[in-house]
Amino acid sequence: MLNGLITLPWWGYVVVTLALTHVTIAAVTIFLHRSQAHRALELHPAVMHFFRFWLWLTTGMMTRAWVAIHRKHHAKCETEEDPHSPQTRGLKKVLLEGAELYRAEADNAETLEKYGHGTPDDWLERHVYTPHSTKGILLLLLIDVLLFGPIGLTIWAVQMLWIPFFAAGVINGVGHYWGYRNYACEDASTNILPWGILIGGEELHNNHHAYGSSAKLSSRWYEFDLGWAYIRLLSLLGLARVKKVAPRVRWGEIKHFCDGDLLAAIITHRYDVLTRYARSVKRVYRQELDKLSASLPGMAQTSPRRMRAWLLRDRNSLKEPEKTQLEALLARSQTLQLIHQMREELIALWGRSNASKEQLVKQLQEWCQRAEQSGIEALRDFSFKLRCYA
Repeated sequence: MLNGLITLPWWGYVVVTLALTHVTIAAVTIFLHRSQAHRALELHPAVMHFFRFWLWLTTGMMTRAWVAIHRKHHAKCETEEDPHSPQTRGLKKVLLEGAELYRAEADNAETLEKYGHGTPDDWLERHVYTPHSTKGILLLLLIDVLLFGPIGLTIWAVQMLWIPFFAAGVINGVGHYWGYRNYACEDASTNILPWGILIGGEELHNNHHAYGSSAKLSSRWYEFDLGWAYIRLLSLLGLARVKKVAPRVRWGEIKHFCDGDLLAAIITHRYDVLTRYARSVKRVYRQELDKLSASLPGMAQTSPRRMRAWLLRDRNSLKEPEKTQLEALLARSQTLQLIHQMREELIALWGRSNASKEQLVKQLQEWCQRAEQSGIEALRDFSFKLRCYA
């Protein structure tokens, strides 16, 4: 049996395979995602060219196509136009066929034209990486077999499956279906795990959707973003420059009269605001739903947890049967109706682009006063907390 140039024990081949796939994950999260798609950092040309070559060799993905598809995902998130939302296509479809969804969208010239701007367009991209995308992975096959012998075929197969499964499947699928949420974004994004190691920090997907242009994906003290650790190392070596990270929430003294600074802080931390609002009213929601769920027609089979989710989601993201049941729910409880209405008015504060700063400050002051005079303790306490954002 022929051997390759390198002979290792069985566990050595496992380590080599994991190391090679990890470099690919780092290239995707640092170069394609944070640097190219979101412009959160700038990379030294040498680092950029290494990542581009490595991705051509190990995935055959084109930078422009990946960036365009990802930007469209953010622009059309959880809608029928989202290239890979499990909310519209089903978790099984995205998890197992994520690569097929990617390839189908990569053939959409309109997507590439609209969302693929600003990506590399040099001689290498035009004459090597784009027109010969499959030749890179064939070259990798040859290298793996030459270095490791027949086991190189297995190493190559794992490399070919790693990104389609973990990036296209797990992140795009599970990351919009199951996990925990730090921020109440309009979409269904979740953090799969608080430790972003296996997929280079992409596990912290809800954090990313809340602050898309942040080079750092971790936001809580217990979260770890390995991609950010690599970026910090590159920065120390002068090979990267971070342009933006998510702002940290700061607290000040309670403001009895709202002003422009308070408004700006609330808009900046709007997803944190919505998350804290949801936590504040959670107990009230639970108490009201426990009273109503058994008496509402058609809701006996619907869990209170699912009904709470309807109350905390954008109405436009709900399916028609869910909207109908939500309306029936709100019609039966003035408390739920008020809390839901106050949430929508709070969101409208940062959605009213035509209103002047003075008008928005006045609306914020009125919102706080109504919350404090509502007779609902949770709303009153949240209003006091809201007035402390700095």
